[in-house]
This record gives sequence, C-alpha cells and structure tokens, in this order.
Amino acid sequence: MDACDIPIQTKDAAGIEIVAGAFGDVWLRDTGPIFIDDGGQLVAARFRFDGWGGKYVMAGDTEVAARVTAWTGVAGAAFDFVLEGGAVEVDGAGTLLTTRQCLLGGGRNPGLDQRALESRLASALGAERVVWLDRGLANDHTDGHIDTLARFVAPGVVACMVPAAGDPNRDALDGVLRDLAAAKLDVVTLPSPGEVLDAGGQLLPASYTNFYIANTVVVVPTYDVPADDRAVAAIGALFPGRRAIGLPGKPVVVGGGAFHCCTQQQPLGSRS
Repeated sequence: MDACDIPIQTKDAAGIEIVAGAFGDVWLRDTGPIFIDDGGQLVAARFRFDGWGGKYVMAGDTEVAARVTAWTGVAGAAFDFVLEGGAVEVDGAGTLLTTRQCLLGGGRNPGLDQRALESRLASALGAERVVWLDRGLANDHTDGHIDTLARFVAPGVVACMVPAAGDPNRDALDGVLRDLAAAKLDVVTLPSPGEVLDAGGQLLPASYTNFYIANTVVVVPTYDVPADDRAVAAIGALFPGRRAIGLPGKPVVVGGGAFHCCTQQQPLGSRS
C-alpha cells in the first residue's frame, strides 16, 4: 500500500475517516472525480486536469482523481478531455450549465468547438441539454467557473445573484440573468456581495453561489459585507431540510475559490 493511501484515525471527528494523499492545492472539486448515477450504477468519471489552462500546474494534482476513485472502490471511467468539476453544474435531470469563457476559451481543449464539447459532455455526464452562459466574475482564477455564477437547487430551478449597487460584476451578472431566462429555466435570485477586496486592494471573485450542500447543512461563504445575512437566509430557504450556515469565505477566496471548490460529494452508500 502506498503511504499516501493509509487511512488516518482521528479522535476528534467520530465517523470520519481521513486518507492522506499527495496533492498540489485544495481544490478537490476540480482535481477529483465526478460521481455519476448511471442508471443505478455509481461511476466516478475522471477527466484530464491541466492546472486550469496551464496557469497553476502543481505536483500531485493530476493524480488526485485516480487516487480518490481507487480509495472509494467505485467503478471508474476516464475521459480524454480537460474538464474541472467547478466548470459544470447539473440538475440531475439532463440539463447542464457551463460558460463559454471557460470551456470555449481555448486554453483547455484547443481545437474542440461548442458542438464537440457538447458531445463529450453528453457522453461523460449524460447531459441532454447544455446551457451556455457567457463569462464569469472579474479576476476569477478559473476563467469563469459556473459555481460562482449559477447553481441548480432543484431540476430546472437555478439560483443566481442580482448585482448590488456599484457592483464590479454588474455586466456579467446581468448577462447570467438574461441567459438563464432565455433558456426558460426557473430562476431564484440571491444578493451579490458586491465589491470585495483583498488586503492589497485587489478585487476578489467573491460569490454566494459557491455554497456547499452537505448532508444536513448548507455552508455559505460570507465576506463581512451587508448582504451576508440576507444571502444565508435566502439560500437556507431553498433547502428547508438543511440548516444554512455562513462561514468566513474571504480567507478562502483569496486563494482562488470557496467551499464548493474545495469539496466533492459522494452519494451515500457508494463505498464498497
């Protein structure tokens, strides 16, 4: 057994098993596999990972998906194109959201056009319909990942943000609202945090849609801005069976993401 795959026992978290493994950065949503229910059979889909279009290439990241797949014991399927989990959002009923900036920007899969990528998304993820949004938030390290723009909260129902007064992302967020309406999806709106700056005064890609849905709670990033409480309450109302918890997201987004970005869910009962 590889030393990186040795389970670590912890006394502080009952029922939690921790497995040590080499990785470059914490963004498991992008480096790990995507679990798919394929007609009742669970499959861990793996994709090529190129460090977000070659910008952040770190040792260990390209092996994460295979390691996680092996550890879970879930059947694996490998696909020969670049895709990060944060770049796609599915509703479980055949509709997939993504952005042109990320998937068609040329850095990840040069030579593949929209039709070719839609074919690959259908084969890998079962997408029957791909809805393309235009672009992501300003200064987004990921080139427009969908999980900072729009999230499904039920089949055909998507949550997105309404720009705040003076919002630096007004044009992008207005475009998201237009594109979702044109796609005839049911839209529920959240506030935007507006301008959130780092210690050096640089604009951060802060977003409330980067929430993580856990078994009993929904974890929402907050940014110490006036909209925080309204955002947590609005997201909590969308998940009545779970408790919405706001946690400081600014220390995380400085590194390029938030809670959804550094997690990846595995359906209950899928461990072998």
